[in-house]
Amino acid sequence: MPGSTNTILEQNPSNDKGSLITILQEVQKEEGYISQEAIVKISRHLRISRSTIYGVATFYSQFRFNPPGRNSIKICLGTACHVQGGDFLLNALQLEIGIKPGETTEDRRFDLGRVACLGCCALAPVMMVNNNIHSRMSVIKLREVLSKYE
Repeated sequence: MPGSTNTILEQNPSNDKGSLITILQEVQKEEGYISQEAIVKISRHLRISRSTIYGVATFYSQFRFNPPGRNSIKICLGTACHVQGGDFLLNALQLEIGIKPGETTEDRRFDLGRVACLGCCALAPVMMVNNNIHSRMSVIKLREVLSKYE
C-alpha cells in the first residue's frame, strides 16, 4: 500500500478510536477502496482488532474492500425497477461479467453494485454506468450497453 495510508494515520492520533470512520473514509478516498494492508495498519495504529474494523466498515455501505473498476455499474432495485425486472437484469449482468455486487472483474473493467433507488422510476428498470443512466433496460440491451465501456 502506498505511503498515503501512513500519512493519513500520522494525521490521526493513535489514542482516538473514535477516528476510525474518518480514517476509513480518508483511506478509501485516497486509494479507492480499503485494502487488507490498510486494515492491518489501521489496526496497529488504533490498537483495535481487525474484526472490529471490519465490523464497523461492513455496517456502512459506503465502504468497499475491492479496488474499483474503470467503470462502475449500479443496478437499481427500487420498487419500480424491481417490478419492471431489475432483479432479472442484475442476474443477467452477473452472468455476463462474472461478478456479484461488491466485486470487481479481474481485468478491473467493471465493478458492480446494487442501489435502492436512482430516482428514475418512470424509466424503469435503470442501470447506471459511471454517471450515465441507461433506462428501460432489458437483458437484450445489456451487451450493447456494456460494449460502450472499455
